[in-house]
Parts: sequence; structure tokens; C-alpha cells
Amino acid sequence: MAVVGEKAQTFAQQAGNFWFHIHQWCVLGICLLLLGGCQLQGHPDKAGVLQLTLWHGVNPPHNRDVLQELVERFNQEHPDIQVKSLYVGQEDQQIPKILASVVGNVPPDMLWFNPTLTGQLVELNAIRPLDEFLAASSVKDEIDPALFESMQFLGHNWSVPFGTNNAGIFYRPSLFEAAGITQLPKTWEELREVAKTLTCDLDGDERVDQHGILLPLGKGEWTVFMWLPFMWSGGGELVGESMGSDSLLKFSNGVQNFPYSPTPGGGVNLVNQGAIAALQFWHDLIEDGSAALSVPERGYEMDGFLAGKVAMQFSGPWTLGQLQATGVDFGVFPMPSAARQATVIGGENLFLFKTNREREQAAFRFAEYVMGEEFQTQWAIGTGYLPVNLKARQSKAYQAFVEQQSTVKVFLKQAEFGRSRPLLKDYPRISENLGRAIEAVLLSKNSPREALEKAQQRLDLIFR
Repeated sequence: MAVVGEKAQTFAQQAGNFWFHIHQWCVLGICLLLLGGCQLQGHPDKAGVLQLTLWHGVNPPHNRDVLQELVERFNQEHPDIQVKSLYVGQEDQQIPKILASVVGNVPPDMLWFNPTLTGQLVELNAIRPLDEFLAASSVKDEIDPALFESMQFLGHNWSVPFGTNNAGIFYRPSLFEAAGITQLPKTWEELREVAKTLTCDLDGDERVDQHGILLPLGKGEWTVFMWLPFMWSGGGELVGESMGSDSLLKFSNGVQNFPYSPTPGGGVNLVNQGAIAALQFWHDLIEDGSAALSVPERGYEMDGFLAGKVAMQFSGPWTLGQLQATGVDFGVFPMPSAARQATVIGGENLFLFKTNREREQAAFRFAEYVMGEEFQTQWAIGTGYLPVNLKARQSKAYQAFVEQQSTVKVFLKQAEFGRSRPLLKDYPRISENLGRAIEAVLLSKNSPREALEKAQQRLDLIFR
């Protein structure tokens, strides 16, 4: 009977896998039809002019306008190359489209995306290494050396930096003043107390009208991105054993310079003390009643912050242009610390897909333009991103911008404690399971340890 039961279970698993893959390919097929339609709607190349496509997920809309202006400037200066910039959704919306375009052999020429996708694109043989192009490029020497880590995988450079940033906490100074708060929080406990103080019933109807902080709800990368600084600050590591609070850590220019003892086989270790502590802290904010949850997968939207319904929200310098345009008062302070100070380095890189030699060379000309001083200066001033080009960072125009917008200084200084997400080919799976664990805790479905153990078990089955 045991053998029969095992066979039945195996058959059920195989059937489930079969229908899962059928579903996947149906989704891909639909995406390919949509992508094919987009391709057919494009204008054919004019004689002597290469029409290149750039896919991106630049947000908020204000930043897309800045990008479009810069793309149009490139097109004017390069009449033989015309780049069409297409917004294809946020990260979680982009991935199915990207994979479908690769499977259907209709990829864009260029992709704006965070570097964590590198391993997956390399495994699919979808992108070309850029070592040869970079070796002949004079712009390479102008790039912040700390960013080369985000370009490299398996001994090659696969992308170039488009913009860099890190995560902090935006706050409404007027709401802090009204609550009598004079000191910005520096530790987890101080953040928790400040969030409680800022949570209140303004109209006396016995319902909270203003929450202290907004926490991102959802299984997507945005939630994980904003949670990772707390895991690192609590002494945890995604790959390798958790580091204790007494570990000596040194950071330089956003690159981690410390050893760690990996788990057997260099595996992923989600159930570490830092991760448990970070999830417990977010859960405590919910239990206190001082944290509001975002709309699922929309933790980056700042409508509640602008309306004064939440006093604090995780975000980065890319929102500065949007916030300045509103006229609403705002400030920024670094991520609070527990065992150590930490933030997560964000930003996107530019990938070049495999097409043909002529198109790839033309795409790299656009990539050099993106990395150049002029683009980086205007991109940083217009959006709040930190420049990847050292000349742009030291330019008079950018220095004047920093003096006018003091919040930028917080992100520039905090970059010293920045950590990059690991460039693993399976990072999307790791992130997805971490996101599920975070969501389960925020919705009180599991305790922090239970949620992480379930996530670890799922990963163990996948990797096995």
C-alpha cells in the first residue's frame, strides 16, 4: 500500500507539473502574440538608419519624461540611430514579457532592469558580454568603480550602469512637528516609538486617520528590496551563515569587504537570526497599529504619504523629482540600525540583447551616451538618481543641485553602508519566496520563523 501511495503521489506531482508548464507556455504564447503585434506596428528601418528599441520600467511618470527628453537628444545627435523608448511596466510585469521575447526570438535591443536578472539572461543565452566594447570605450574610466560589481557575472561584464541609488525613509516634517517629535529615529526601537507617536485619530471618530509608517505588501521584488536593509541590519545574510552583532564590518563605496562562512554548498540561508528579527520588527509595527499596509504590489506609490495619511515611507532618491513638483514638505533620514547600519543599493543597468553585430554596436553607442557625463548629470538632476559617472558627480551643475536639495546628501552619505543584492541566476526564485514569507507575516498567517522555514523548504525542493 505504501508503494501504491508513493506512485499515486508521484503521478499527481507529475500531472501537476505538466499542467503548470502548460499554463506557463500558454501565458508565454499570449505574450508573444502581444509582442509580435508590437513589433509589426513599428516602422520599418529607413535607408541607412537603425531603429533600436529600449524597454524600461522607469517610474514615477515624471522620470519617464526626463528619460524621453534625453533619448530624443540622442536621436537628434545621431541621425543614423533612432532609439524608441517603451515603458513595459514595473519589474514583476516586465519579467514575463522579457522571457517571452527571448523565447520567441523577438527581444528588444536594450533593456533597463536591475542587475539581479543577469544570471537568468546569461543562462538563456539572451545577452552578449560587453568586455570587448568596454575595453575600447573611454567612458569606462569615468564610471564609479564600486558599480562594476553589478556588471559582472562569471568573469564577464554583461551590462552597464544606468543609474544608482539606495533606500531611505521619507518623512513629513510638518507631521513630526505637530506630534512634538524633534529627533529623527536612528534605531529600530526609536523608529517603532516614533511610528506609535505619529499614529492618531484626527477627527475623533475612534478610527486611525494617520499612520506612522507605510509597509509594502506583496510578494514582489519591491517588498523584498525594502525589507533587505532590515535583515542586513539585524545581522543576517541571504547567502551564508548569519553574522552576529559583534561582527566587525567595513564598507567602502557600497561594496561589501567582509568575509563570511558559507553554508554547506554555498546555499541560500533564509532562516537566519537577522531575517527572523527583521520580520518580527515589521510584524511588531503592524501589531502596534502604527503601520498601514500598501495596496498589494504597490508599495512604491506615495499617494498616502502626499495626502498626510502616513508620516513615513520607504523610498529612494528617484522620487525627488516627483515630490518636488507637488510642493509638499518632505525630508529623508537613513535606514535605522540594529546590529549594524545598512541599506540596499538599487538602480538599474542597461543590457544589450543578442541581435547582430551592427545593431549591437549601435546599441553600445547609446550605452556610452547613457554612461557619459552629460546624460548622467541631467538624469540625476531631473530624477534624483545618483550619477554613475564620476565627472557628472563632481560637475558644477550637479554640485549646485546637491546644495539646493539637501536630501540628496543623505543618500550619498548612506551609500557607504550600501549592500547589493546577490547576482545569482536563481535570485528571482529566492526573492519570490522571501516575498511570500514577508507577506505571510504581515497578514499574520505565520510567525517569522514559520514563514522563513516554509520559504526555505520550497527553495530546497526547487534547488534539489
